[in-house]
Amino acid sequence: MSIVGEALRQLRRKPCTVRYPAEKAPVPPRFRGMPAWDMSKCILCVLCQNACPPGAIRLIGKGPEAEIEYLMDRCIFCEECAEVCPKRAIVMSDRFELAGFDRSKMVFRFRKEKEKQPEPPKHSAPTANG
Repeated sequence: MSIVGEALRQLRRKPCTVRYPAEKAPVPPRFRGMPAWDMSKCILCVLCQNACPPGAIRLIGKGPEAEIEYLMDRCIFCEECAEVCPKRAIVMSDRFELAGFDRSKMVFRFRKEKEKQPEPPKHSAPTANG
């Protein structure tokens, strides 16, 4: 087949690429994007920190003031943290557009919300009538 014939045949075909960033291709299932923490489920057990090969997860502090520091610039998106979490508090999201120029914006901190103390019931003031 001639080159001209092949070129004309290809011109009639639909392109096989998308016009990224205007058009975005759907993210495939089980895609491993940036990890996301559900701190309401997290028990601060440190298993994710121990399982992380590049050391992108650190537990800072102890007790109720402890927080998780996630260094996105170190993460290799291996999903080890999500697999080892006993409470399934870590899931791999579909976020993949993570490039940036400032390393300080690639550090995320997650902290458990303090549990609200239940308020004592309010008693109504006694009235003169009864």
